[in-house]
Amino acid sequence: MPVPDLDSGLGFYRDRLGHELLWRNDQLGQAGLGLPDSDAEIVLATRLGLAPAWLVSSADEAAAEVVAAGGRMVAEPSDIPVGRVAVVTDPFGNELVLVDLSKGRYVTDPAGTVTGVARDDEGTTQAR
Repeated sequence: MPVPDLDSGLGFYRDRLGHELLWRNDQLGQAGLGLPDSDAEIVLATRLGLAPAWLVSSADEAAAEVVAAGGRMVAEPSDIPVGRVAVVTDPFGNELVLVDLSKGRYVTDPAGTVTGVARDDEGTTQAR
C-alpha cells in the first residue's frame, strides 16, 4: 500500500486498525504488517505504487511463465535483501509483483526494525 511516510502509514494500519508490525526497513521505505489468522502481509511502501505482490518459489521462473502465457515483463528479476523480485503485467495490463524469499526472511529487533536476513539450518526461511 502506498503511504506518504512509514510513520503515518503505521499510525493508521498498526495503531488504528490493529495490524501487527512484522518488520520495518527504513532504507527501502517499507514495512510489513501481519493479517489476522494468515501468513499474508500488508506491505506499506513510500516509493512504490499499488500492485499485488505474489509470493513465489522463484521470481525468475514465475516471471518467465507469465511472459510465456502472454504477459509482459516490466522489470527483469533482480536481487532484494530477502531474495528476488520481478514485475510483470498480465495480458490486461495489471501489474503483478513476483517475490521469492530465496535468501531468507527479515530478522528484526523488538521494535520491528530490520537487523538482517536469516535462513534456518535446512536452507528454508525461518520465522520472523
